[in-house]
Amino acid sequence: MSEQRRIGYKWNLRQQMAQRNLWKTTELVPLLKSRGINLSNAQVHRLVTGTPERIPARTFAALCDILDCSPNDLFEPFVEMRAAATADAPRQPGDIGVTPGNPIARRIRLIPPGDDG
Repeated sequence: MSEQRRIGYKWNLRQQMAQRNLWKTTELVPLLKSRGINLSNAQVHRLVTGTPERIPARTFAALCDILDCSPNDLFEPFVEMRAAATADAPRQPGDIGVTPGNPIARRIRLIPPGDDG
């Protein structure tokens, strides 16, 4: 079985802004606008305070230019989870106490109160 990896990432825009004394999200709006990126205050606020799932390449490049940083400074990928070949899962059902004819789950029948059969 092949190894599966789930990749996560850390979005460091707020930290990069702080290193350059940019404390308010509204300070980014005119800097982005001067580079041809027209975002509303709300959009910039979400970009700074959240972790974007998608970001246009031009916006990403403009942020790198504004903050004088590389893409690696803004976007830091990491392995979130490893599974399959690296997991410590039992190899056989018997390893967790399951034997043929003795399942873990059993069917039950609920009987309403007052009904004896």
